[in-house]
Amino acid sequence: MQAARGTSLSPGGSAPTPTARPHRRHLLVFGLVAAVAYATDQVTKVLAVEHLTGRPDVQVVGEVLRLHLTRNPGAAFSTGTGFTPVFACLAAVAVVVVLFLSRRLGSTGWSLALGFLLAGVAGNLTDRLVREPSVLHGHVIDFLMLPNWPIFNVADICINVAAGLIIVQTFRGIRLDGTRIASDDEPDAQEPDPGQTP
Repeated sequence: MQAARGTSLSPGGSAPTPTARPHRRHLLVFGLVAAVAYATDQVTKVLAVEHLTGRPDVQVVGEVLRLHLTRNPGAAFSTGTGFTPVFACLAAVAVVVVLFLSRRLGSTGWSLALGFLLAGVAGNLTDRLVREPSVLHGHVIDFLMLPNWPIFNVADICINVAAGLIIVQTFRGIRLDGTRIASDDEPDAQEPDPGQTP
């Protein structure tokens, strides 16, 4: 038998598991992180083009970190240089997917992850849309150089930070909506994220 509010009255019955709902503060964190990180990426690229074009490498931290301007027509590690329009379309799809998923946010960790991911993908997508040689063929501005590592930019940092946060949330068993995946010895399959407000 079920009561009017959906609570089981049968012997041994269990109450329905509450479903986490997105909170405005999670959307605010997501939007703020995405906006600040995206703006940082775009401003640093403009400064790099303005101050590094035609100049030798600029040492920032000895030989550990240098500034070296390059224009990358491909993906990570300069791969797929002949498929710039394909990468631009994939990035546009990724932006739409992230925005769609953001409607379900109920976890601060996931809000940070998707915020950084949106900023990184949108940052490099902007280059492919507005920079030379043409729309969808634009070259991504890279200018940060580490020893034995491909040159990268702030957007690339954002994407890697997002990947790390996603891995952490996955290992913690936190779903996008803030509920927790229970282990085999836990009877409750959904547990609110500790950082989630009631």
